Amino acid sequence: MAKEFILYHYDPSTALAAVFIFLFSNGSLAHGWFLWRHRTWYFIPFIIGGIFELIGYAGRFISSRQSPNWATWPYVMQSLMILLAPIFFAASIYMVLGRIIRLVDANSYSPIRVNWLTKIFVAGDIISFFVQAAGGGMISKAKDDDQAKWGERIIIAGLVIQLIFFGLFVVAAWVFHWRIIRAPTQKAEAVWGLLRQYMLVLYAASFLIIARNAFRVIEYVQGSDGELMSKEMWIYIFDATLMFLVMLLFVIWHPSRIINRSAVASSTDVESASGSHSMVTFWKRGTVQRESSVR
Repeated sequence: MAKEFILYHYDPSTALAAVFIFLFSNGSLAHGWFLWRHRTWYFIPFIIGGIFELIGYAGRFISSRQSPNWATWPYVMQSLMILLAPIFFAASIYMVLGRIIRLVDANSYSPIRVNWLTKIFVAGDIISFFVQAAGGGMISKAKDDDQAKWGERIIIAGLVIQLIFFGLFVVAAWVFHWRIIRAPTQKAEAVWGLLRQYMLVLYAASFLIIARNAFRVIEYVQGSDGELMSKEMWIYIFDATLMFLVMLLFVIWHPSRIINRSAVASSTDVESASGSHSMVTFWKRGTVQRESSVR
């Protein structure tokens, strides 16, 4: 006879949930302000990811107040929102690289055609999203451990898909970076300091998400009886903290410093941007330089 499925193997912490509600709400507000101030529409998915995290930890907060008689809906809310949030962070990170490549007029340096760069990786995210959502939905309806295990296997497949696409993204970013170092374009030289900074920020954010996804894969492989699911501290160390660091990185080094609202309009993969001519603001040595007609 299959063992009954248990929502939590510990009593969720009210204090930790409250801390990360505070952190993700403030991070989302900060990015919302940047979005409004600089018209960085390509960061809308990033803000959605922050809101997902906020809702997820609100679900954990509610569950913490119900211990040990947990309702199913807060568990489902926290499980799905926290699981899926990094997919939205990733989408904006992909778009930042595409805009940087266009900004420095280095389309030929990209190992993937720039028009397809964002589309390919976002498509991978969409596939991962639906696979993980399907697995999470199956777990939420599980009546016993056997049904939950099938949901966990589906989630693992979705996480592996995301890991593969994110790994390919890092390789694509590195190839572009290596080529631009070997033969910098004139526009790259104009923003060389910031270009170096933002490539490092992209790498750092990417590896934080990769580390988080690897943790999640191991967590689901171990299953409900494993070390990672049986102790709450792990989700806060290897998921909540890492994802907040991703948000914090882009608060400190927001892409609007190197890519302004007009640069967004020059990218063909920006759904909401338009206009035949645009200006790109370059920050270098504390002064603002302008280049016109960037497409």
